[in-house]
Amino acid sequence: MKEETVTTNNLKINYKTTGSGPVILILHGWPSSSDSWTRVIESLSRIGYQIICPDLPGFGKSDTPLKPWNISNYMEWLISFVGVLKLDKFILLGHSFGGRVAVKFSAKYGDKLKCLILCDPAGIKSKLDAKSTAIYRMVQVGNSVFAFGFLLKVKDVLRNILYFFIKNRDYVKAKGVMKATMTKVVNEDLTSYLPKIKNKTLLVWGKKDKTVPIEYAYQFKDKIKGSKLEIIPGVGHSPHFRASERLTEIIIMFLNTL
Repeated sequence: MKEETVTTNNLKINYKTTGSGPVILILHGWPSSSDSWTRVIESLSRIGYQIICPDLPGFGKSDTPLKPWNISNYMEWLISFVGVLKLDKFILLGHSFGGRVAVKFSAKYGDKLKCLILCDPAGIKSKLDAKSTAIYRMVQVGNSVFAFGFLLKVKDVLRNILYFFIKNRDYVKAKGVMKATMTKVVNEDLTSYLPKIKNKTLLVWGKKDKTVPIEYAYQFKDKIKGSKLEIIPGVGHSPHFRASERLTEIIIMFLNTL
């Protein structure tokens, strides 16, 4: 496995690549990098696939955008990235946040894909429970009350408290432009894009996923016509960590049906 760099959209992008054969492009989740997919990358490359896994802009060794991005910005970056690498009819695999980007990419540029694989993808906006709703409303009030002077710092603290209580620690940990990027990303509901996906699609879900609960798996399956759902028991949001061998087996079985 080697690491290379390419410049797209004025950003220096780091990516891992190995193997030869049909291309599988992997988009990692938030707040991860290509490092998290090493075991799956190696397994898939050994059976006749070329794997390309970039550090998405703002993650790993890649440059960070100068201003906050939304999912469309990442999608347009991706079309530029695959253009520079001259990729066509490739297999797109997206995990979690990477799944968001993959969904929107497939809905608009599906003609460039051989098929789509979504692993515990995010994208359907969840409803806050009673406690989280109360906190959210409190922060909204705080935004008005503390919207001037030195109290702006208090507003940022309140926002962090909100995301901490709704168990979105990634927001609390995000820095600078990536904090605003995450706000843009999680606030977009991709439900309307799912029926637009025409590529053959595999959904893989950890049954114990608490980040994107299993109930969303069935919503994805219902809205992406003809999609296949595989559930991995005893695994949470990151099958590529906890069950990399089983995840690889599922992917291979799916690819063998193409």
